[in-house]
Amino acid sequence: MLQDAVNGKVPTEQGTLVLKDFMTQSAITQLAKYEPMIKAEKEFTYLASGPGAYWVGEGEKIQTSKATWLSAKMVSKKLGVIIPVSKEFLRYSVSDFFTQMRPAIAEAFAVKFDQAALFGVNSPFGAGTSVFEKATAAGNVLAHDDSKNLYDEFNSIMALVEDGDKDVDGFTTTRRFRQKLRGTKDNQGLPIFNDATGGATQQALGLPIGYVDSKSWDYTKALLLAADWDYTRYGIPQGMEYKISEDATLTTVLGEDGEPINLFERDMFALRVTQQVGFMTLTDDAFAALTPDVTP
Repeated sequence: MLQDAVNGKVPTEQGTLVLKDFMTQSAITQLAKYEPMIKAEKEFTYLASGPGAYWVGEGEKIQTSKATWLSAKMVSKKLGVIIPVSKEFLRYSVSDFFTQMRPAIAEAFAVKFDQAALFGVNSPFGAGTSVFEKATAAGNVLAHDDSKNLYDEFNSIMALVEDGDKDVDGFTTTRRFRQKLRGTKDNQGLPIFNDATGGATQQALGLPIGYVDSKSWDYTKALLLAADWDYTRYGIPQGMEYKISEDATLTTVLGEDGEPINLFERDMFALRVTQQVGFMTLTDDAFAALTPDVTP
């Protein structure tokens, strides 16, 4: 029972299900490339540029060329959430309890991870490593103009990435922007948006769209992000661990009286869940952003 197991590892089955929910809700895990990790740090190499070929005359030596491989190191950081819960939940079995808590844990993890990876909000991965910051550093930013066709703006932000000899292979935005996507047509009068059914991924111009929870998105910075997502990597080296407290004071949550919640006074308890998550971007010019219209 939960009241007899106040700390430990989240049961494997439930931990796997929470992780699947997290990866479904996070735009980064939908679009970025997964990098297997078995410890907190991982060094790996990636192909920065391929080998070249040369025209060769009859009997001439074939010139030698080699690919350029670069090294990168991804460091994971601890991601955590604290959820206050009524005392009645202590009577649940551990598995049943985490069945109930799965949606809340997955949403909290997805929101925090996307905030850091997309916009650098409270990011533990270092300044300038988020997708938006990389796009800004490369100058791959286009201001949206409501008077223009969104199709032309899509073409322009994709061109910004293509100028770096990379291919946009997906977009990320919020569902709030979906209305604009649905109403946009190309120069032939055909819609650019495919509202896929049957669990398939929605697409714009034939490329997948990863939707972000609105709490993860900074509308003052971007309306949509485009990228060659092979240049973003994420890893999850450690499963979830939990701890329960019945007497802590939660300073980051205020009650109806405007004061921090004291669990002992309210006959409640709080669940703390943590896990390790890694993230990194490998270059600047693989990312582009469509920013809000600032025309007065």
